[in-house]
Amino acid sequence: MPITVFIADDQAMVRQGFGALLSAQPDISVLGDAADGVAAVAGIRRTRPDVVLMDVRMPEMDGLAAARTVLADAGGDGPKVLMLTTFDIDDYVYEALRIGASGFMLKDAPAEELIRAVRVVAAGDALLAPSITRRLIAEVTGRRRTPSTTSGPSVALRSLTGREREVLECLAEGKSNAEIAADLFVAEQTVKTHVSNLLAKLSLRDRAQAVVFAFENGVR
Repeated sequence: MPITVFIADDQAMVRQGFGALLSAQPDISVLGDAADGVAAVAGIRRTRPDVVLMDVRMPEMDGLAAARTVLADAGGDGPKVLMLTTFDIDDYVYEALRIGASGFMLKDAPAEELIRAVRVVAAGDALLAPSITRRLIAEVTGRRRTPSTTSGPSVALRSLTGREREVLECLAEGKSNAEIAADLFVAEQTVKTHVSNLLAKLSLRDRAQAVVFAFENGVR
């Protein structure tokens, strides 16, 4: 089955360009698009795509509010939300990661990066653009010191085994499962098991939220 996508952006050229590019891929199908947040939420509820490309700044309802609504609607079974932004440091994107968005990308990224992003996010396999995402989270958490960051590890963090803690540290560095397996000298399937276990213990939706958690709790 193809990966189904919905595009929400207030710029018609972005919607049309991204739509044409993704529709040309044999494994991707674009179900629809919207120019504002309210229309995006309605369209996503109607079409139920696998992946949503969501602009951060839109009229009627901004991308953060729209993403929060979409993710709350579906719980853990909803679409993967990929935030779009023209800024490489943006507080709204950070908040989106916290509420469950799977990652973000810059609108001026190369075409092949967009295609790869949709596939990666659909698979839930890795955090998109880890180097940029790490810089975003480090920047925002540096300015916004949370109680957990300043008062020591959270209770949830202490529930992790030593190996799960190591895997979390690798996630915070943006490493893929294959890279983590090589670093820790274990099988890739073992890494996947550790990732699943730590996400469950920390009550996190995916790897993007794991990175946010790691930075907020000084795990890096």
